[in-house]
Amino acid sequence: MAEQSDSSSFTATEHFTTRHLALTLRVEFQSRRIAASAALTVEALRDELSELTLDTRDLKILKITANGQEVKFALGNKHCFKGAALTISLPFKLLRGQHVVVEVSYETSPEASALQWLTAEQTAGKKHPYLFSQCQAIHCRSMIPCQDTPSVKSTYYARVSVPKELVALMSANHDGEFADDQDKSRKIFCFRQTVPMPCYLIALVVGSLESRVIGPRCRVWSEREMVDAAAYEFEETETMLKKAEDLMGPYVWGQYDLLVLPPSFPYGGMENPCLTFVTPTLLAGDRSLSNVIAHEISHSWTGNLVTNKTWEHFWLNEGHTVYLERMIGRSMFDEKHRQFAAIGGWKDLLEAIETFGATNPLTSLVPRLCDTDPDDAFSSVPYEKGFALLYHLEELLGGPDIFMGFVKAYIQIFAYSSVTTEDWKNCLYSYFSDKTEILNKVDWDAWFHSPGMPPFTPHYDTSMNDACVTLCKRWTIATDVELDCFTESDLKEMTSMQKIEFLALLLLETPLRLNNVKRMQQVYKFNDVKNAEIKFRWLRLCLRAQWEKAIPLALEMVTVQGRMKFTRPLYRDLYNFEKARPQAIETFQKNKPSMHPITAALVAKDLHLV
Repeated sequence: MAEQSDSSSFTATEHFTTRHLALTLRVEFQSRRIAASAALTVEALRDELSELTLDTRDLKILKITANGQEVKFALGNKHCFKGAALTISLPFKLLRGQHVVVEVSYETSPEASALQWLTAEQTAGKKHPYLFSQCQAIHCRSMIPCQDTPSVKSTYYARVSVPKELVALMSANHDGEFADDQDKSRKIFCFRQTVPMPCYLIALVVGSLESRVIGPRCRVWSEREMVDAAAYEFEETETMLKKAEDLMGPYVWGQYDLLVLPPSFPYGGMENPCLTFVTPTLLAGDRSLSNVIAHEISHSWTGNLVTNKTWEHFWLNEGHTVYLERMIGRSMFDEKHRQFAAIGGWKDLLEAIETFGATNPLTSLVPRLCDTDPDDAFSSVPYEKGFALLYHLEELLGGPDIFMGFVKAYIQIFAYSSVTTEDWKNCLYSYFSDKTEILNKVDWDAWFHSPGMPPFTPHYDTSMNDACVTLCKRWTIATDVELDCFTESDLKEMTSMQKIEFLALLLLETPLRLNNVKRMQQVYKFNDVKNAEIKFRWLRLCLRAQWEKAIPLALEMVTVQGRMKFTRPLYRDLYNFEKARPQAIETFQKNKPSMHPITAALVAKDLHLV
């Protein structure tokens, strides 16, 4: 087998590349399988090409043809996280630049890591089953035989057959729907994606879904029970999209829809083109968590249009996207808002590095992933360490407006392609060719390859943060006698983001005394808040103070939603609270079948069960 340029993939991207993918999918809820065919239009990148290797994971391969002619194939040994290589023998040799259409007929496994099948009882409506995919980082291979690497981009077309009472959506523009002539109980939905994109952005959802129009190119989709609340929460989507276009140039993907998923969705959002997936934990009722939408919108340029070439360079996707998300916030509010968000991000970075350990190689901005599942490397590090580097460069090179000129140029230069950190750095030096002396003083090796905190600590405007710091200090040192000094008016002038920051600051301190936590509940009534970001930090504070009354509330939060940002730290804190540990393990084992497979696998590690 040829040497791979992406250690997370079996495919040899130097030998061939996929230009287009035509999918025919039949979603079978009873067997929890998708019966499918995938026709890959492949271009040879070298002469004498007679063999193709694709990534698969738990797929049952039924038949393969090349230009209509049946061919031989073999599945390699199963790797613990990469799956199995599918080697296809072509009956002819291709010359460089020639194309072949390879069609694979196959079935997915009920255990496919990309797919979560929900029973009717697990949905809000309780009447119909639900299916959604999550292909990032390397799970697309469990849904489609493919070159499962972000270095390969292709267009795609899909026909999806589902029960007629349900709706199918994909990360593509809708291309019609009609009754299935072969089966009157089913309906076929068609989709077309004309912008080349990596396969981790292929997304599928099937459920009892409704939509509301929230802008000229924006709809919000969800089950009926949540759709109106979602339409209210995300009403500013078109405004954010326009702000993003002002910063980065035209939005090339056509429609920008949002899908509010069932609570088990493991992420805050997933930037699938034309159909951003978001967690229902964003439905705070006051639009206070809409920064996640600004983040996912920004991915339309950084991540989807310009993509990290391999998962080692994930910071190129996420660091730039956080930077742009905060620039959108600056445009909608002011610079103080951006600075305050950056302070919160720095705290997240501190906690991520403390969790991994300051010498852990996965806390490097560009980690080596030779024998590491990219899911295990997922953390705030690429997001916030990446942002910190970009902010540091912004300060060195003349401020946000000047640095945004570079970011926009970087997007234009590398649009529709995949890049490495070295490509990005060369682009930076080229754009700022008159400032190479400044750039040469940056400790690039430390930024990219050293674990732990960055080699430079940014200085942010603390004006919005000062009230949070002051209140945090009061609570940290308060004795029993002083607890009566706190009243509900302490929080009266604070925004939701400031309340989140106040609690985040307390989590960085020595655990609060139990009496202080009890008094905080008396005056602030955090147990009753709907904002998931506030509730999450509050419950962690309670668990660290070893307040037994918080145990059932924390167990409820890890059960009713599955967002990893909340679920994993809460489970870790429950595990570290000796009285809560047995209940935490029991709760996890009971609920594991209804959890997303990615989340379940990582929580099992957090609870030391594997």
